[in-house]
Amino acid sequence: MGEAIGQILSYGVGVALSPFPIIGVVLMLATPRARSNGPALLLGWVLGLSLVGTIVLLASGGAGPSDQGQPADWVSALDLALGVLLLWVAVKEWRGRPRGDEEVVLPKWMHTVDSFTFVKAGALGTALSALNPKNLLLVIAAAATIARTDTSAGAQAAALAVFVVIGALGTGTPVVLYFALKERSQHILDDLKLWMERNNSAIVAVICLLVAAKLVGNAIGDLSS
Repeated sequence: MGEAIGQILSYGVGVALSPFPIIGVVLMLATPRARSNGPALLLGWVLGLSLVGTIVLLASGGAGPSDQGQPADWVSALDLALGVLLLWVAVKEWRGRPRGDEEVVLPKWMHTVDSFTFVKAGALGTALSALNPKNLLLVIAAAATIARTDTSAGAQAAALAVFVVIGALGTGTPVVLYFALKERSQHILDDLKLWMERNNSAIVAVICLLVAAKLVGNAIGDLSS
């Protein structure tokens, strides 16, 4: 299990540093329904990561290393494909980043968080973790990495749980600050939101580029060996 956890740490950090979900939960924590909607978005986020990760683990059954210790060619091809897709996301985000004093365009749902119910906030969290291209690719990469380690099903489930916990740190931190510091957290959360808004595209681009380089490098190394 230790081997799997060591290989998925970077993927978990990449998921955790997701600006829009962090901005979204901060916005919800400033509404009258903060005490229910903030945790609901976090719960949905965790659920989305867990669902996608579990599906990939089940679909990748038997993808462990060969007798020679090398992954199957299709596994290396998957790494290569995920790396190329993440590279495309990185280029797209970098080209779309705001320049100078250009106004940052935020998703429309961020302007309607005051009307969100517990269920809608949870559904949003699930969608942001499971359907966002960057997060979806990272979860698939992490779960596929876990699946091809030579460990038991229980150990793989535990490794996935560790990945989900790491991936939830970014969205969960504002919720923890809100309940721990109460009114004193508002200034901290507002500053975090503004910074994330301004640097969203750059953050996503850098994360995707680094993970893409790791995946492509692994694929090339495996396929050429």
